[in-house]
Amino acid sequence: MKLDLKAAEKWFASQNWEAAAFQEAAWQAYAEGKNGIVNAPTGSGKTYSLLLPILVRESKGKGLRAIWITPIRALAKEIRQSAERAIEGMGLDFTVGIRTGDTSTAERNRQKKQMPNLLITTPESLHLLLAGKQNQQTFRHLHSVVVDEWHELMGSKRAVQMELALSRLRGINPQLQSWGISATIGNMEEALDVLLGPKFPEDLKTMIRSGTRKKIEVESVLPDTIEVLPWAGHLGIKMLEKVIPILEASESTLIFTNTRSQSEIWYQRILDVAPQMAGLMAMHHGSISKELRNWVEDALYTGQLKAVVCTSSLDLGVDFRPVETIIQVGSPKGVARFMQRAGRSGHQPGATSKIYFVPTHSLELVEAAALRSAIEEELIEERYPYLRSFDVLVQYLVSLAVGDGFYPEEIFPEIRSTFSYQSLREEEWAWCLKFVCDGGASLESYDEYHKVEIEEDGKYVVNRRRTAMRHRMSIGTIVGDGVVKIKFEGGGYLGTIEEYFISRLKPGDAFWFAGRNLELVRFKGMEAQVKLSRSGKGQVPSWQGGRMPLSAQMGMMLRKKLEESHSHSSKDPELQLIKPLWEVQEERSIIPKREQLLIERFHSQEGHHLFIYPFEGRAVHEGMSALLAYRISLLESISASIAMNDYGFELLSDKALPIEEALDTDIFSLQDLREDIMHSVNAIELAGRRFRDIAVISGLVYRGYPGEPVKEKHLQSNSSLIFKVLNDYEPDNLLLQQSYEEALEFQLEEGRLRQALERINGQEIVIKDLEKPSPFCFPIMVDRLRERLTNESLEERVKKMQIDLS
Repeated sequence: MKLDLKAAEKWFASQNWEAAAFQEAAWQAYAEGKNGIVNAPTGSGKTYSLLLPILVRESKGKGLRAIWITPIRALAKEIRQSAERAIEGMGLDFTVGIRTGDTSTAERNRQKKQMPNLLITTPESLHLLLAGKQNQQTFRHLHSVVVDEWHELMGSKRAVQMELALSRLRGINPQLQSWGISATIGNMEEALDVLLGPKFPEDLKTMIRSGTRKKIEVESVLPDTIEVLPWAGHLGIKMLEKVIPILEASESTLIFTNTRSQSEIWYQRILDVAPQMAGLMAMHHGSISKELRNWVEDALYTGQLKAVVCTSSLDLGVDFRPVETIIQVGSPKGVARFMQRAGRSGHQPGATSKIYFVPTHSLELVEAAALRSAIEEELIEERYPYLRSFDVLVQYLVSLAVGDGFYPEEIFPEIRSTFSYQSLREEEWAWCLKFVCDGGASLESYDEYHKVEIEEDGKYVVNRRRTAMRHRMSIGTIVGDGVVKIKFEGGGYLGTIEEYFISRLKPGDAFWFAGRNLELVRFKGMEAQVKLSRSGKGQVPSWQGGRMPLSAQMGMMLRKKLEESHSHSSKDPELQLIKPLWEVQEERSIIPKREQLLIERFHSQEGHHLFIYPFEGRAVHEGMSALLAYRISLLESISASIAMNDYGFELLSDKALPIEEALDTDIFSLQDLREDIMHSVNAIELAGRRFRDIAVISGLVYRGYPGEPVKEKHLQSNSSLIFKVLNDYEPDNLLLQQSYEEALEFQLEEGRLRQALERINGQEIVIKDLEKPSPFCFPIMVDRLRERLTNESLEERVKKMQIDLS
């Protein structure tokens, strides 16, 4: 098929744009009926590579012709603006609509009567449409689906949702064209297979790459002095005096922090140091209300704001063209994440993106150098797809049953066509069907689990209105911790804070949220009423899961940079600056080469310390430390407490750990690895934690109605009870088995742990006995103290330790 793109080319020229080769290749591939992925750097024009041919071709049709999937709501507005700009410029008769969790009831009702030609939506909202009546009528004219930011969805259950939705849409429309838009990831070919399915016809799929590299300039904000005994968090805020001039010199700046807590702290501290920024700076993170976030996005787009302190809520492809400068506070722990954030500046084809790196402790300067080298070598992380997520599958089946119903013999081949479920066996399929009908063997006597009924002709349907309503409210795979709404006494809504934090406060206590100092007035149900506090002091909320582990690529580059430091051959300014730290490390221990594994030990009043440094990230170290502690305990009856960071871990015991004997018995062996992991950690406890989310997604527990959510402790109690029943009476339950698999693979990263052990088995192991803690082990000791002390007492204790141990 030949598309007449003269109008598109003329409009492009009117914008003073010149079509890139990859854009023209995408236009042609779309015209030929191909499916695939457009892979190009942030800010290179990926959106118009697919949006323009869709608008040109589908403007000749009626009804819903194309769906554009976005992983974040903020991006939906940007896509609509881009589409409407092109539609007006080309003089097309084409309508665009948005359907997300923010869409009003009135707009949803309008869409129910007449869908737009192009619908911009999220994976969750698409599944809600599939759960609607006469959904085949809704999608009967659909010709194209584009999944934006596919690299961001990959490696999550939301990607599994998309796989299932695409399988159904292809079932309704066999000629459906499916496309993804993605920045670079390490396993791009696999990403294509996940999007289209492993058996998709080869002659109909393609990968279109821009062939251009995004120019990224990394500049570290260097401290004046280096503490040779560093600890996490001691440096960041002290760098404010160097950050303020960067803000003042820039027209607009995004300040990225890794956690919502950090964003609250940095926002307030900047105002303390630079009160002139009041009114010119805002904050943006996922717990702030939609209205405040929308205002920030609009104000940033129109140039009203000079700076925004934000989290990953502004990571993705929203085109804030006025943004000139990016600041990253603390290591992002991943190359792709760092590049994504850097790309928020210089957001035009060919432009250079500049990002300032602000370390939060001295050793993070090594990570800054590692990030720069990783970008130069194009060392990007892979995103591993979820496989066989039975919780997502049974949720999907109930969605189909709530909608028009389904016939198993029709849906099973569609599901088997996806990457995630290509190995689904007949007996597992039968188990899923039984589960959605009666809850399975252990729960079939409870009426609330009888959701789906089988009609005489074999169709699976949901007939009970209450079941359908509850299911529609539960669709999705993002399961956060229980949240409490924060409202002023007068009724103004500010956002949400996790229940576990707010429940520790009592009326009169002050805390910071959304840039305001608030005082808790009352806490009732799942709503906290507040008023402005005059105290000027208060706690900063903490959110669960704030720590991101070091990626495998970052770990590899970190080990390379350490070797350069060892040989004093590095020209990186960061590594030059921390020479005093290296000198102390070499004086007390060694800087390990890449072919070495360093083990340090010393004795203190606390006991016998053993430190091991694989440089593989916190998640791998969690599993490895427990594994080694277990294997050592087989040699000698011993108990040890464990602490870790991204560089290594500590085993602390009241008696010396027999590490030489353990090495002689091949303590890093891969033999019986899974069995030993299951013995070394509390596997039941880990699986139980994963089961909570699985139970919510699969519909085993219900989170409550809007405005009346189930309290977190009750939710946890309900899921724990079901987990115990299944563990005791139905061990072959697929959801139970999934919880154990996820605990191993995603919490302890068993795959990466296995690779790390393979690498260690080929390394020279060097044991160093210390008289005083080294710069490597000191931050791990501080992290152990952090669990017991408040920030104030921790800082005092650390200063005393530094004096005593220097």
